[in-house]
Amino acid sequence: MTLFWILAFLTVPAALTVVLHRNPVYSALALVFTLFQVAIMFVALEAYLIAFLQVIIYAGAILVLILFAIMLLSLEPEEPSPERSTMRAWGWGVAALLMLELGAVASMEHGASPAQAGPKDFGSVTSVATELFSTHLLPFELTSILLLVALVGAVVLARRRS
Repeated sequence: MTLFWILAFLTVPAALTVVLHRNPVYSALALVFTLFQVAIMFVALEAYLIAFLQVIIYAGAILVLILFAIMLLSLEPEEPSPERSTMRAWGWGVAALLMLELGAVASMEHGASPAQAGPKDFGSVTSVATELFSTHLLPFELTSILLLVALVGAVVLARRRS
């Protein structure tokens, strides 16, 4: 349980960096750190396959795709606006609220340890494949099409500018 809270207190600031940082490359690097922290949480839950997939698919392939799109767009720095400070204040308010919620959950007592919370075959190849290719097949395919369309759109936008 202590490992979870250490990882949680490391993951939340990294996730906030993903959202709040102005430079998209730094945001992408913070996303890598966040995804690795989540993978470590899956290892603590003894869901080794999901942790492996988290690193290989999200931190590897998807993040490379995001960085590729960022580099293709060659984003230029934007000028500060008064609306940005309002959005930043809202972001800090929501972050403070989430930290309070995290503290409240941490202070509560729970009956079972995280490793005992899931079913017996949680995170195994069989359970993941059954859920992915039966129950969640349509969302899985739609997500792959969405990523392909986003990449093609980024390439088209990058070619128009040059």
